[in-house]
Amino acid sequence: MAVKIRLKRMGAKKAPFYRIVAADSRAPRDGRFIAQLGTYDPRQNPAKVTLDKEEVLNWLSKGAQPSDTVKNILSKEGVMKAFADSKKA
Repeated sequence: MAVKIRLKRMGAKKAPFYRIVAADSRAPRDGRFIAQLGTYDPRQNPAKVTLDKEEVLNWLSKGAQPSDTVKNILSKEGVMKAFADSKKA
């Protein structure tokens, strides 16, 4: 089972809000997920991100692959740097 860390769209029409989730890569975008890792609200200025950083690092260490958008969000939050440092140690 290939696990992806990706965005699950929530909110109303024209008012998107996203959950950052770990999900099976074969599951639909808004379908079943394994774990909720945080939220992303792009409508706020600047965009509001909440993350469970330890849980994200745990999933990354297990081999979960982040989507391109989630990878950018994690980089801005410093999680990808922490993950790279933990791999070197």
